[in-house]
Amino acid sequence: MDIRHASFGDPDAVRLNDRVQREYAERYDDEGDLTPLDPGMFEPPRGLYLIAYDGTGTPVATGGWRAKDADGCGYRDGDAEIKRMYVVPEARGRGLSRTLLAALEDDARAAGRTRMVLETGTKQPEAVALYESSGYEPCEKFGYYRFHEESRCYAKPLARPAAAPAVRPADAEGAPVA
Repeated sequence: MDIRHASFGDPDAVRLNDRVQREYAERYDDEGDLTPLDPGMFEPPRGLYLIAYDGTGTPVATGGWRAKDADGCGYRDGDAEIKRMYVVPEARGRGLSRTLLAALEDDARAAGRTRMVLETGTKQPEAVALYESSGYEPCEKFGYYRFHEESRCYAKPLARPAAAPAVRPADAEGAPVA
């Protein structure tokens, strides 16, 4: 699997976004996700958009994060919001979503974001299972769909890894030197 940083406006990203929008529309019997997004939201250091390609160079999965801070829509300072996590049906069950999710979390953490948040829905049980099994917990609703009954919001702290203990120099016999 080849995972590449891309623009949300990249032709492969646009095609995969069209596919996920059709899937949302079918699942929810509506027009898809209407959350306003533009390519600039996913540009480092305030975001990242990834596309995974299979061994033949076919794009099969996407995911991105964008920086969010406290506003009237329920976000908190330091939030990084997951958007457009998607794996094409023919590539599901291979761990791609977990791989992308971990890469997005690592990148958001490195960019100084303190909490990863996401919104999914009741008609996406596989997404709910992925996020809950990856340490995400239900949180106060936020974002475009915060007033929708089918909306489910999750959050996970992006704690920095604990620093390794300082290694003290040793004397010739191996005892620590004060």
